[in-house]
Amino acid sequence: MKLEGIHHITCITGDAPGNVDFYTRVLGLRLVKKTVNQDDPTVYHLFYADERGNPGSDITFFEYPGSPRGRAGAGMVHLITWRVESEDALSFWAERLEAEGIEASRDGSRLRFADSEGLVLELAVVVTDDAPLIAEHPEIPAELALQGFDSVRAYAEEPDRSRGFLEETLGFEPRGDNEWEARGPSRGSLYAYDAPPAERGLHGAGTVHHVAWSSTVEDHATWRKRVADVGARPTPIIDRFWFKSVYFREPSGVLFEIATLGPGFATDEPLERLGERLTLPPDYERLRDQLEHVLTPLPNPREHFVRARTQTRD
Repeated sequence: MKLEGIHHITCITGDAPGNVDFYTRVLGLRLVKKTVNQDDPTVYHLFYADERGNPGSDITFFEYPGSPRGRAGAGMVHLITWRVESEDALSFWAERLEAEGIEASRDGSRLRFADSEGLVLELAVVVTDDAPLIAEHPEIPAELALQGFDSVRAYAEEPDRSRGFLEETLGFEPRGDNEWEARGPSRGSLYAYDAPPAERGLHGAGTVHHVAWSSTVEDHATWRKRVADVGARPTPIIDRFWFKSVYFREPSGVLFEIATLGPGFATDEPLERLGERLTLPPDYERLRDQLEHVLTPLPNPREHFVRARTQTRD
């Protein structure tokens, strides 16, 4: 029984319109689900991923309008890394980010930058047999596009506190100094620790809320039991409609989720129309009128794709 790498990474934004623009127009991801935080349905939950909304490509955001910036500290993820195919891809992204006025620093086969709220991101050239998870974008050739997550790095004061839990309970494999890989038959991702800064972490815009790891539907209850058996106090299994979830904190304080590989985002809307309208789980549909008056109006980021394709055909 193995976890299939990262399922999704959930972060916080104070500016949903700016967030949509950056992650769809600039980074070329697809908005695959525009929904609400099921623990607080007055808050957006926005999902960006590859063309099909596959686990392993999915960065998500809760919007708390006007939220002050946070900063990563001990017990928090401070870096998210996506894979790209080649050095040419890194050069493409360096030029694209520069054109957007975004400062980026290149170190060998890695390119590091931040979004407008300070969330630190990285692209890395990674040789892997994992299938590339790519979104379509009129300005980004497929061979240069982001290909899904490679890793997250967190701050930990005493990484050895988590070693046994990661290796014996979750089945992560050591890959270096304070670095592990969660790899199943189809995909894998890395998890690593760095020494924390002196300043205490603050949750807010531009910070990571939690990291979710992928489980098959069949193994999900067993994973929860394994976590409970070592005293990590997982939540009950929660049905999020598009997947099922269990939450707990690993010993270094990072909030983890184990999420199922399905049923998926095309369960309630056609694949070709993902993310175009506010989609609510059935239990929340009764709140639609109320929520549509509370949530920040957002454009359909793919409208210009349709226009571009129409002009090309004409």
